Amino acid sequence: MHVQGKGFSLIEVMVALVILVIGLVGVFNLHIVSKRGSFESFQQTQAAYFANDIVNRMKLNKSELASYVGNYSGGGTEPKKCDVAPGANVICTNSETRLWDLYQWQSQFTGHNEKSGTQLVGGLDKPTACIKLQGNQVSVIMTWQGIRKLKDGAANQSTEIQGCGTASDRRRVFVLNTRIL
Repeated sequence: MHVQGKGFSLIEVMVALVILVIGLVGVFNLHIVSKRGSFESFQQTQAAYFANDIVNRMKLNKSELASYVGNYSGGGTEPKKCDVAPGANVICTNSETRLWDLYQWQSQFTGHNEKSGTQLVGGLDKPTACIKLQGNQVSVIMTWQGIRKLKDGAANQSTEIQGCGTASDRRRVFVLNTRIL
């Protein structure tokens, strides 16, 4: 009599499991890489939003344009509220408006407006913002710390950009140049 084996042997099952595990590890690593890339992209989008936000605030308060110039990393005490929300009955000078604009802007990019418990979650990671003015040409430079080590985002940029934030192989940079007429 001749007996024929049916089914899988233990070796075949082990080989199939090894192949499956290698595939799952690859998918898991791809997921981690995509989450990091998504976060980096989100940070870049936020930096662009914050730069546009302060430019729009400056356009509404042109008489104080030169006073917006400086380096900012958050903090500071809350000035007089100068919200222009519907129904607000607050009258502010241009200087008070500038102080309020800068306070709100810094609160946004440092994440003070969004918290999870006591942790700030809404802003950029270790941000620094610099506003430069030359005539009516405004430069807003946003720097922050990225997740991955790549190279310093300001390494091959002008000294003006290199001077904003702390040099690091994780520094990311967004620059907005515009004119305010």
